[in-house]
This record gives sequence, C-alpha cells and structure tokens, in this order.
Amino acid sequence: MKTYHSARDKLNHTKKCRAQRRNGGFYMGMTMTQKILAAKSGNEKVEAGQIIMADVDLVMGNDVTAPVAINEFCRAGCDRVYDRAKVVFVLDHFAPNKDIKAAQQCKQVREFAGEKGILNFFDVGEMGIEHALLPEKGMVIPGDLVIGADSHTCTYGALGAFSTGVGSTDMAAAMATGKVWLKVPSAIKFNLTGKLPKNVYGKDLILHILGMIGVDGALYKSMEFSGDGVESLSISDRLCIANMAIECGAKNGVFPVDEKTLEYVKERSSRAPVVYGADEDAVYDQVIDIDLSRVKQTVAFPHLPENARTFEDIHDIKIDQVVIGSCTNGRLEDLMVAADILKGKKVAKHVRCIVIPATQKIYLDAMEMGLIKIFIEAGCAVSTPTCGPCLGGHMGILAEGERCVATTNRNFVGRMGHPESEVYLANPAVAAASAIAGKIAPAE
Repeated sequence: MKTYHSARDKLNHTKKCRAQRRNGGFYMGMTMTQKILAAKSGNEKVEAGQIIMADVDLVMGNDVTAPVAINEFCRAGCDRVYDRAKVVFVLDHFAPNKDIKAAQQCKQVREFAGEKGILNFFDVGEMGIEHALLPEKGMVIPGDLVIGADSHTCTYGALGAFSTGVGSTDMAAAMATGKVWLKVPSAIKFNLTGKLPKNVYGKDLILHILGMIGVDGALYKSMEFSGDGVESLSISDRLCIANMAIECGAKNGVFPVDEKTLEYVKERSSRAPVVYGADEDAVYDQVIDIDLSRVKQTVAFPHLPENARTFEDIHDIKIDQVVIGSCTNGRLEDLMVAADILKGKKVAKHVRCIVIPATQKIYLDAMEMGLIKIFIEAGCAVSTPTCGPCLGGHMGILAEGERCVATTNRNFVGRMGHPESEVYLANPAVAAASAIAGKIAPAE
C-alpha cells in the first residue's frame, strides 16, 4: 500500500507510474472499487480520474426519480428496456400515496412497468424501502455494478458491490443500453480494529467518521473499509455505514467480502458472487485508523450529519418525536435493538414515536417475534414500509420548533418538515431510550 505526505508527492508518483506504463513497465495496484470498475468496463486496468463506460447489473428507480427517467426514456424514442430483469422500480418515497401528485407519479411508474414487462416492480403491499429491499431479495451480490436514481444507492457496497447514485437522465440511458459512464474515483482507506462496545452500532461509527472528515471529506472518492475490525460488524452495520458514505460526499462505500457476506447472499441469491479485493500496492489518498472499541454512542446535531457529539456534550434537549426506521436503520436487527430498550416501558407523554419496518418481510418477522406488540404497548405508532418522514414526505412531518431524534441519514434544514424544526440522528438504541426519556438520552 502506498500513502503520501502531500498531494504533490502523490501527483509526482502518479506521473512516474504513467510514464513507466507507457514504456511497458510498472503498473500501480488497484483498489477494490477500481477492480470492479475495470472488470465491468472491459479494461485490464483503470486509474483514478479515468472516464469509463461500464456495464450495469442493476438499474433502480423509485416513485420520485423514475418518472423523470421514464419521460427521458420516451423522449429519446426508446421502446424497450435493455433487460426486463435488471431494471427495478420500487414505490417507497411517497407511497402509499400521500397526495394527488404522488398518486400520479406512482401511476406513471406502474403503467410503464406493465407496458415494458418489468419483472422487478414493487408496489404497496409487497414493497419496502428500496435499499433494504434489494439486498433482502438477493438482487445484489459481490462484484455487481449497481446504479440507482437515489443518492443512497451506495448502500450495496456493504455486500462487496460497486453501487452509486445517479441522475434520472443517466438512469434513463442505462435502462435503454445497460451501460453507464463513470469517472473512476480515488479512495480513502478506513482500517478498522477492535470491536464496538455495547449499544454502539454501525450508525455511531459512520457518524464518528463524519465528525472526523466532514460532509465533504470524501468528495467523489471511494470509502473502502478493511482491517480485522470488519469481522465484528454485522451485515446490518455494514449496510448502514455504506448507506451513509454519500453523507461524506463519497462516490461509494465498499466492504471486503468475508464469510458473513457470503452467507448472507447465499441465503438470498442463486447467482455466484465475484469477489474482488484491493491490491497490496493499491494507492489511497489517505489511510485512517479507527479502533472500534473507542467509538461511543454518537448523535448528529442539526443541521448536518457531521455535527457529531457524544453524551459528554449532550444535556437536557427535550424532544417531540422519534422515528425508528429508514433505509439506514429499519432492518430487523434495528427493530430488535429498539424493542429491547422499549420492552415494559412507555414512550413519554409528549413524544410521538413512529416505528417503520423497512420491508414487508421485516414487518412480518417483527410481528412473529412479538416486537410489534412491544412497540404498541409502549405507545408507538407502527407504519407500513415507507421512506415517509425521512425526507419530509409524510407519516411524521415536524411543525415549527419541534425536535426529532431519528435513525434516518440526513438532518438538513427542513429535512423532516418545517425549516425551523430540528432533526438529531442517532442509532436505534439511543432513539428508543430518548423516546422513553422525552429528551435525547443514552442507551444504558
């Protein structure tokens, strides 16, 4: 592995390697992301900054972004998608329909999916939050290249895939051709050691990282996680971390494929995974070492995910609402964590606690495990799967001056409603503990 003391050192080394390559000599090693992109673009080698045209394994859109892509697809005169099994539509943002506009958007996607024979179309009653649904359905495996017209498409890097968000016009082109143009990113390596303490989860780790590098700390870079600490992270932890790579400005986040990954995808997919790993001499812009045992329960204060604080710096902040769910933390493991805190307790009288299982399967599993009963007895409202409140859509809009602790991934101004409301990001245990306390509180 090659690291640099300055940008000039890196530039000089890059120039030297390019010159050697032109002479038929030395090649720089590739990162894990670059290995996938090389394979998908038919190149033996790719390097940071290179523009490539790559084959996609999956193209995904939702009820907000797909209508724009469909309009462009039709405007271009396209009459069929490149592969009916590799184009996916999930109605999850404003579904069940919150208003007439949402109903019209869902109708447009529904009709297009029917006309084009789309095999993977997920509507109310069988859908889920897209970035929880696709891994659950086994639609993404190691080595895949996935694009989606949603910024949190980077979630699937948790499974050793390259996945990233694109604009709706790029989605339209990929639906027609099965290809996407990309600029190959450089990378930051996060070397993880140790194990997370009790009631500290992947959400705390990514908020900790955001506190370290900021919302533009990995701008158009690949966040590549490695080290023996990865082994201790659950798949849910990894999905959460990769999901929020975009909050650091990253192009993608990616984890190495290990036994946990292979076991997870084997249970869900019959396709054979293709496992890529970084070369030993891969070049990184930066290497950051993190001892997981030193990570604490972390809360991101308004109005940026980088405003990370631990409970030494949090005092008596009264709240009005708690949201437990989203593509970041609505998985069964997250609901189990929240239910363990809420069992036998009551949500504070002045707090609205909304629990949103991320998929129908998670909802059913949670019901069969008795988690839904725990939530209702504690005074929570339990919703059908939806992105709803995360983006200020529905099912939990905030009024002026209200505060919410949420397991979602963004807390920008007005993100969950009124521009003078506040969103605090936290893990499911902290969210549940805060619902009981009526203020931001740690999970003991």
